[in-house]
Amino acid sequence: MRELRRALAQVLATSLVPSPAPVAAPGWLLSQAAPSTGSAGHPGASGAGPDPASDRDLAASSAEDAAERQRLIALVELARGGDKEAFGQLYDHYQPSVHRFLYYRVGSVQLAEDLTAETFFRALRRMNGFRWQGRDFGAWLMTIARNLATDHFKSGRARLELVTDDERTLDAADEGPEGMVLAQLTNEALLDALHRLPQDQQDCLVMRFLQGLSLAETAEAMERSSGAIKQLQLRAVRHLASLLPEDVR
Repeated sequence: MRELRRALAQVLATSLVPSPAPVAAPGWLLSQAAPSTGSAGHPGASGAGPDPASDRDLAASSAEDAAERQRLIALVELARGGDKEAFGQLYDHYQPSVHRFLYYRVGSVQLAEDLTAETFFRALRRMNGFRWQGRDFGAWLMTIARNLATDHFKSGRARLELVTDDERTLDAADEGPEGMVLAQLTNEALLDALHRLPQDQQDCLVMRFLQGLSLAETAEAMERSSGAIKQLQLRAVRHLASLLPEDVR
């Protein structure tokens, strides 16, 4: 299945999912930020719960560059204290990936833009209560985005659900002649098969191959264990292979 996974990653990266031009955080969004409160950390911190600064040692970031990781963590810390400029920089960094994920889920540029704005609005309103707990801020945003997309469709159509939570290890030894198959497979056919997967399997593959999230980050976003995500990915790739057109199997 390694060849299929590589092909899926390539198709998702070059598919019709738009890459919007960088857009600064809208003024109406930043106007919702709580005022900075200095050493107190956030409004009402005194007697209102744990000091946000106390969990800085649990901060995490998926950025590959060490300096970028520290920059993003520092921005989150400032944003937790009500710093509008810091939240604006977080918006600039994460908005494109959140938008791509939502566009894939809803298939409408306008709706994806609306849900992206709502994702950051909700994140901003919850910044005072954000706790690191070893999780990545980007994965937290993806959880909000995924829940918004799910809520949007709940009343509109029946959602396919996984029929089993079987976590058995799948035999990965049988690779098959995938190279020849994928050479004949069009982007449209692979994307069509992807859209026919149960929603959890779609989300898993999109987060892993389009967003580039790690197993741990995908687990955080989907609120599952890393082991469960690993098995979900295996099942999703196998299921995807079974949905390919017969003439290219």
